Amino acid sequence: MQIYLSYLPVLLATGVGVGFASGLLGVGGAFITVPVTYWVIVDMGIPADMAIKTAFGTNLLVILATVISGALGHTRRGAVRWKVALGLGLCGLAGAWVGAMLAVHLPGEALKVGFGALVLAVALWMVLDSTLNLTKGRGKPKENLPLLSLCGFPIGTLTGLTGMGGGIIAVPMLVLAFGFPMHLAVGTSVAMIIFTSLGGVIGYAVNSPGLPELLPHSIGYVNLPIWLCLAATSVPMAQLGAKVAHVLPAKRLMYVFIAVMVYVGLRMLGVV
Repeated sequence: MQIYLSYLPVLLATGVGVGFASGLLGVGGAFITVPVTYWVIVDMGIPADMAIKTAFGTNLLVILATVISGALGHTRRGAVRWKVALGLGLCGLAGAWVGAMLAVHLPGEALKVGFGALVLAVALWMVLDSTLNLTKGRGKPKENLPLLSLCGFPIGTLTGLTGMGGGIIAVPMLVLAFGFPMHLAVGTSVAMIIFTSLGGVIGYAVNSPGLPELLPHSIGYVNLPIWLCLAATSVPMAQLGAKVAHVLPAKRLMYVFIAVMVYVGLRMLGVV
């Protein structure tokens, strides 16, 4: 465990940011965790290609613990449609396992660039909708469970491919395509991510045949000590993030979410 002690302050501080972002915005927080975890693992002497996959797998386990906490906070405030979350999440679990299975055989850089472009496109869509009021019927959720469940598989696949929980796609989809109010979309997304992150964790843990442990106390591409450091602070902070989300006005929360998406997209593209 000595190898991890020098990185303990960085990992604990990262967990604080991840937990708050998860509860506040309905996302898993990978835009914070993955870059920091990647840097730490590379600094430990692990090759970059293996390090990014370990960052993805470990991050998904952090997300799993964090969103369970966040979902409880949103449920207490009546902001989770559990039927929708289950429909999206169970199909997303299968998609996440498939995405992780693909990701361990693909170059990480190509995946990051493609997803960064997608995130920026969705952010632009949300800006246009907010400015021009393109979406009709917002605030009147359309709970088409068969269609929502079908959407879960590609969201889950993106989770597995990128190490993100899927909220960065699920929240704008629920708001723009299904008319969910922002607070309800965030809470439902957090609950959905419980399932997508679980599928991704399983995929990264088992789809590493013949690999020795990349770091001590790892299961495939999931590192347990790094996960413990991050989860120790992210889980309690998710409760605070959920509380703040219900204090902010819905429109302001949407602007915060758009800003986060732009940052994530640019980060994935390597611009920032």
